[in-house]
Amino acid sequence: MQNQAQIDEVLRERSDSQEIPGVVAIAATADEVIYQGAHGKRDLAKAEAMTLDSVFWIASMTKAITSTAAMQLVEQGKLSLDAPIGKVLPDLTSPQVLEGFDANGAPTLRPAKNPITLRHLMTHTAGFCYDTWNGDMVKFLAKTGTPRVATCKNAALKAPIMSDPGTRWEYGINIDFVGKAVEAVSGKRLGAYFREHLFTPLGMTDTGFKLGDAQRQRLVGMHARGAQESLAPIPFEIEQNPEFEMGGGGLYGTAGDYIKFTRMILNKGRGNGNRVLKAETVATMGQNHIGELTMTRMTSAVASGSNDVDLYPGMAKKWGISFLINTAKTPEAPQPRQPRLGGPCQHILLDRSIARRHRRDFDASAAVRGPQMPGNVYGLRARRLCRARCGPTGSVTMRG
Repeated sequence: MQNQAQIDEVLRERSDSQEIPGVVAIAATADEVIYQGAHGKRDLAKAEAMTLDSVFWIASMTKAITSTAAMQLVEQGKLSLDAPIGKVLPDLTSPQVLEGFDANGAPTLRPAKNPITLRHLMTHTAGFCYDTWNGDMVKFLAKTGTPRVATCKNAALKAPIMSDPGTRWEYGINIDFVGKAVEAVSGKRLGAYFREHLFTPLGMTDTGFKLGDAQRQRLVGMHARGAQESLAPIPFEIEQNPEFEMGGGGLYGTAGDYIKFTRMILNKGRGNGNRVLKAETVATMGQNHIGELTMTRMTSAVASGSNDVDLYPGMAKKWGISFLINTAKTPEAPQPRQPRLGGPCQHILLDRSIARRHRRDFDASAAVRGPQMPGNVYGLRARRLCRARCGPTGSVTMRG
């Protein structure tokens, strides 16, 4: 397969030049895995080559799994998206907003104007932050001795919020509280809940908070760049006997396991022959849940922890239930085919009202090709859009 060979070549070049230590790449559709490859080394200080079953700290990829667990409990009526989460997590009953610091450097706090909800937590609009991208939180942690969330100490979750709930998007420790909510209503430790309700049904046998002996043999090391941009291994491991299992970033796993989870999302809640979410729940998770708010640029406040993060600059980005939502085609998206000059219009109408008339599949698109458009209100809308944007020989894509 030529494309696979090309991908292999690019990844091999990056690994051989030590631009990266190593990589496992995998891609899939809802139906099948279409690419997988492993290149480079797990650890530059060791001889072992990277393999497809190498075990990574999957960091914030944990968040989607935690949110999926919470949505299972929403389906069961055990959690509510919009009820004050303080009813489930008493520590969040009276959140405090960090307004600044007094003349002595002590933090000044005030009560939040709104209660925090599960929806706020799962969309990063509850007001919590990561100190990695918030200088005020760096200062707060240093002044108060509050531990960072990666320590997995309960005291780390005593940090204040930075804005009133529902007023701003800011990436933060929100999903760690979602994990706590899952534990509170299920009566299970988070990892145990994952195993029973997600990992076992989906066949994710190599994912968990705690590393087993077999996983440790395949563990990928962490690396950092030195002054000359050269990579070197650094000591790093998520606490293996944590006070709380970090739903926002504590899991270890393999690429093969994670693709099983993502294919479940692509298959509308079904994976490995088992249904773990309703199709309508998956559809809800992919919708905009932050209204007029947008995902903002994340400016590094801890240089050793992250560079600045600005995904798809210039594009307004929304947030679903634990997923970023692009509002426009990304640069790598395939470009639409241009119609031949003088030929008839070829309109694709992704409009549910028309789709219901043409096919039984609610999410199907109705394709109408040729110079004649349907003579109803939807066809009128399409014809007007065509005249405005395409001219007599162009094409238009509508998304409803």
